[in-house]
Amino acid sequence: MSDTPIDSSKRTWIITSACAGAVGGVAAAVPFVSSFQPSERAKAAGAAVEVDISALKPGEKMTVEWRGKPVWILKRTPEQLESLAQTEPQVADPKSDRKAYPIPEYAKNQHRSIKPEVFVGVGICTHLGCSPGDRFQTGPQPSLPDDWHGGFLCACHGSTFDVAGRVFKNKPAPDNLEVPPHMYLSDTRLIIGEDKKA
Repeated sequence: MSDTPIDSSKRTWIITSACAGAVGGVAAAVPFVSSFQPSERAKAAGAAVEVDISALKPGEKMTVEWRGKPVWILKRTPEQLESLAQTEPQVADPKSDRKAYPIPEYAKNQHRSIKPEVFVGVGICTHLGCSPGDRFQTGPQPSLPDDWHGGFLCACHGSTFDVAGRVFKNKPAPDNLEVPPHMYLSDTRLIIGEDKKA
């Protein structure tokens, strides 16, 4: 033990300085550590999107954004569903067997969807990334065959797709439109980007 008396003011000053230094260190570390967390924008870019389709009528299409891509939700009419059998011999990959990108098992059928009447597909042409336009009217039209049953036309290079997003043969687009992972939360609500069965 030392015989030197302890100066209480020095001790207070040392404790105060140490506490202030610790607080300052934490204050400086918080922004640095939080910079490792993904931004809200980055989180939203990969997040699943919940969609209410209760107002969608047969023959209508809506577009939502998922991961920066346009996703189409088309409620097909009975006539559009019937047309899929007629276009099947004309499309390049009727059952989506090609492995260009992962495709959910529930999209490997004629209608390429969970519910036959609702098509969910990424609205980006598989050729060079243009967005095809709606051509739901049937019959002869400019840039379309005379026996056109309705679907999508990519104006960039002329690729055509039926109402299930299947590409027609001998077109620049090599593959069908992508079907994103999705699932139904109820009859009128679906979530895009999530599939608990996959």
